[in-house]
Amino acid sequence: MTASEIEDRTVSKEETPLQIINLALGDYQTNCYILFEDHGNEAVVIDPGFEPEKILDRLDKNQLSPRYIVVTHGHGDHIGAIPQLKEAFPAAQVLIHSLDQHRLGDPRSSMIYMMGSRATMEADRCVEENETISLGNIHLKVLLTPGHTEGGISLLSEGCVFTGDTLFQGSVGRTDLPGGNFQDLEKSIREKLYRLPDDTVVYPGHGPQTTIGDEKRFNAFFSENI
Repeated sequence: MTASEIEDRTVSKEETPLQIINLALGDYQTNCYILFEDHGNEAVVIDPGFEPEKILDRLDKNQLSPRYIVVTHGHGDHIGAIPQLKEAFPAAQVLIHSLDQHRLGDPRSSMIYMMGSRATMEADRCVEENETISLGNIHLKVLLTPGHTEGGISLLSEGCVFTGDTLFQGSVGRTDLPGGNFQDLEKSIREKLYRLPDDTVVYPGHGPQTTIGDEKRFNAFFSENI
């Protein structure tokens, strides 16, 4: 797969109304996901990292406006484009778990200062465990999956889950940063993510997509074979 294909790809899930645009952004190649319905003009943006112009361009090309900007956790590489998105779409609501809310207003806590930015921002609303974020026929259930940060969340939709920096293909989120906890991460993965059906598609915060079944079998950190 070429770099451009990794950077900008659209995934069509025929069995659901969900359409997914995946942009890998910034030095950390953080996956930003734009979710929308086939014939809709509103979207959910998940984890808008840096390079806001790329996000805005894809929204424009698809004639979409975001209703929600959902942040899986408050690290700088997942929030850096929020100010520009809010400027372009003031009505879009920024959603984050309450335990990570403080990072949006603190460049040191979000570590965005290490990425050359001092940007601060605010959440419009905090989301909590088992809450559902809905846009038309798209429904995202909030799973609290701490470990990488205290308020890290995953977003469960029909047949897929957006895991932020909790679970990657063949790897897991680091726990050596402020708010990280390895035991919490293991519990989140084993007791919440690994209990999803094996064919659930995993859209992680970095790297390629995978499935729950493959991670249960092959993930070097938390495999059922260990």
